[in-house]
Amino acid sequence: MNIKDLYNLYKQHPCITTDSRDCPAGSIFIALKGDNFNGNKFALQALEKGCAYAIVDDPGAVGPQADNDRVILVDDCLQTLKHLAREHRRQFDIPVIAITGTNGKTTTKELVKAVLSEKFNVLATEGNFNNDVGVPKTLLRMAPDHEIAIIEMGASHPGDIKTLAETAEPTCGIITNVGRAHLQGFGSFEGVVKTKGELYDYLRTREDGLVFINADNDYLVDMLTDEMWCTPYSTDPEKQYSCISGELIPADTLCFRWRLPLMELEETGASQKWHKVQTHLIGAYNLENALAAIAVGVNFGVGRKQICHALESYMPTNNRSQLVHTERNTLVVDAYNANPSSMAAALQNFHLMGTDASQQKMVILGDMRELGEASQEEHRKVVALLQASPDIAQVWLVGQEFATACKDSSPQVGDGRFRHFADVEEVKAALSEHCPEHKLILIKGSNSIKLFQLPEML
Repeated sequence: MNIKDLYNLYKQHPCITTDSRDCPAGSIFIALKGDNFNGNKFALQALEKGCAYAIVDDPGAVGPQADNDRVILVDDCLQTLKHLAREHRRQFDIPVIAITGTNGKTTTKELVKAVLSEKFNVLATEGNFNNDVGVPKTLLRMAPDHEIAIIEMGASHPGDIKTLAETAEPTCGIITNVGRAHLQGFGSFEGVVKTKGELYDYLRTREDGLVFINADNDYLVDMLTDEMWCTPYSTDPEKQYSCISGELIPADTLCFRWRLPLMELEETGASQKWHKVQTHLIGAYNLENALAAIAVGVNFGVGRKQICHALESYMPTNNRSQLVHTERNTLVVDAYNANPSSMAAALQNFHLMGTDASQQKMVILGDMRELGEASQEEHRKVVALLQASPDIAQVWLVGQEFATACKDSSPQVGDGRFRHFADVEEVKAALSEHCPEHKLILIKGSNSIKLFQLPEML
């Protein structure tokens, strides 16, 4: 069955599932495979539970009833899912904004969604479903009443963004930044840059391709070519003439002011006044993410007051850049993920945060995963930063990588400020015995370390 015929079948049964435990009546089951599972084994079970059809690529795993009229054999189920999603996306003539980057892509996606929702009915990636399964599933949710789409794209290997861009066929794109993450998959920082740049490579092939770019990031600027359309944003006062500009305003949570490029204001005779925004986000590093959302909003005609309202109303709830006040402590919760660049930014911002006379600063940091051969070097750098941070009274480190880094540190960690825990369960046991009080606590680590379980105990 070719993709056109398969799409016609999908239009009759417009619900895709890849989970045999979730089989809505009349849906189509696509049997995906992974390192530890084979969905083909559950195809017949999916039909019994209510699916109208099952798409498979391993008839031997399906069993003796693989020749069932409701079982459709294809060469590769994952590729079929991608092609089906692309065919569905092609039915809609709406802007599609792709967002990728080492850090900040999910927060940027949420801010862009908030801004655009002031004017449009927006389809956006849910959570961080940004891989080769999540992106097609997002595209298949596209409906006639959607006016614009925001597709988050993650990558851990070269070629990932190229594949996702060819599936989603975006008209616009944002690379938030490039940093040292997933080095085990990319092989090097240069591999990270090249892979993220695959989004620009795709947009370069489109006559209508538009890039929203952080003009302060030399890596991103170097990726551009003269023929590409772009809308730049910047925090550099010297770039205010040509860029949407932003300036930080000191506050506990991200506060800033922004305005349109002076060149545009002079041409239109519009007021050159600044627009102030007080957000609920923690971290000066989020200014770049907010400016990206502003650039998108301005491009699509969202009013300036609407943009400010959207950014001020956005409440982070996904363990990213959250300021949480408990009965005992004040928490900076950024526990969804961690890599060297985001860890350094979080610590830098933590240094800038003030405390009252009764508070001390404390950090609970978990291992940064998927760094390959660079892992120990990067963890030692974090330990060195913490050793040189006298404003942080207590340091709790979680995971084997930090354990080794502490042993290798020179001079060795042993001043009483540092404690090490094998895993989050050991941390929870320590908190049960004695919970810190009157502290400003930064919580950050890779998601697999599960530090997101700690705020309710602090």
